[in-house]
Amino acid sequence: MYPVFRLLKEFLVFRSAPPLGLTETHVSHHICWPWDIDLFLELNNGRTLTLYDLGRIPLAKRAGLVAALRQNQWGLTVAGSSVRYRRRVRAFDRITMHSRAVCWDDRFIYIEQSMWVRGQATSDALFRTAITGKDGIVPPKTVLAAMGVSPEISPEIPDWIKAWTDAESLRPWPPHQGGKI
Repeated sequence: MYPVFRLLKEFLVFRSAPPLGLTETHVSHHICWPWDIDLFLELNNGRTLTLYDLGRIPLAKRAGLVAALRQNQWGLTVAGSSVRYRRRVRAFDRITMHSRAVCWDDRFIYIEQSMWVRGQATSDALFRTAITGKDGIVPPKTVLAAMGVSPEISPEIPDWIKAWTDAESLRPWPPHQGGKI
């Protein structure tokens, strides 16, 4: 089940937080509850992705994106993700999450998020996100203009993000349906 009440809590906690610039970092705090863990008594990998929503959506609000979405009847979607897991998160661990937009291209905004427990990084995720409208993907420059930000040039796309997007472009679509590859 989606943690709707936890998301509402995040909006409540950050309702008076100062606005953020596009590439500034939103820091939030969470707890790994017993219903977040798997059979190995650690944070479930699927739940990790859901918890990252709890940082990404308030980041969008503080950066002014949520207001632009509402005004233009746009949606926000994840078009791809890559997660690196390095340390276990156990029940009742207190998590500090860092969320920031890194860069964008003609179609997507790339967001990096990380989880930290007791000062140690536990996971790091890269999300390729898109704003969608009735005609498909809305270009980030159009979105920035709707946010009241001059449609500036993206910060330079880091090599590791470029390599990931290049690798993703080689991946076949639609996916293979069994048998020999």
